[in-house]
Amino acid sequence: MSGDDYSSAFPDTALARTAHTYLTGIAPTSLVNHSLRSYLFARTIGDHQGLHPGADYDDELLFLGCALHDIGLTDEGDGEQRFEVDGADLAARFLIENGLDEDRAAIVWDAIALHTSQGIANRKRPEIALAHSGIGADIFGLQADLLPEGHGLSVHADYPRLDLGRDMADIIVAQATAKPHKAPPFTFPGGVLQERSPESAVPGYAQLLAACPWES
Repeated sequence: MSGDDYSSAFPDTALARTAHTYLTGIAPTSLVNHSLRSYLFARTIGDHQGLHPGADYDDELLFLGCALHDIGLTDEGDGEQRFEVDGADLAARFLIENGLDEDRAAIVWDAIALHTSQGIANRKRPEIALAHSGIGADIFGLQADLLPEGHGLSVHADYPRLDLGRDMADIIVAQATAKPHKAPPFTFPGGVLQERSPESAVPGYAQLLAACPWES
């Protein structure tokens, strides 16, 4: 299946289709496929938890949060903040411009801004928690044991991985090399930058303590 195809597995709404078209127009295929797989995994994890779309969560908002969660890693989304927040801001603007009301756009904003925030996102409302779970299941295999046997292979057959891990890290490092403030200490992009470029200027805990002006 190509990244331009809109699957019947996705919400059949005009805004979801518009967001899908937008995503495929600005993101590399590896990130497009990751974002769509994340939604499919989020839905399945929700099923495992006994959560039903339309009753327990808004399926359109879950799709929008998953589909757009990495647009901060695109050229269009590369602003002055860590990529999760840049992506959340861009997604909210785009969705409001395309008719989503501000209250619902705020839910998508949270889902995107918090998607790397383990221990926080999973305690928020279902659209945010499920997006976090689906994204983690795809990128790191977290909670993969909650997926039915063969489901992961089937999803990857439709949306191949295409060296996602390398592509994502390359983009994070390139953004942070150009703008070091996009990879603050103790954040996901900061950790990727430190691992990939140990010579980077991202300070660690001991360095921050040493630079503190207060006496111990």
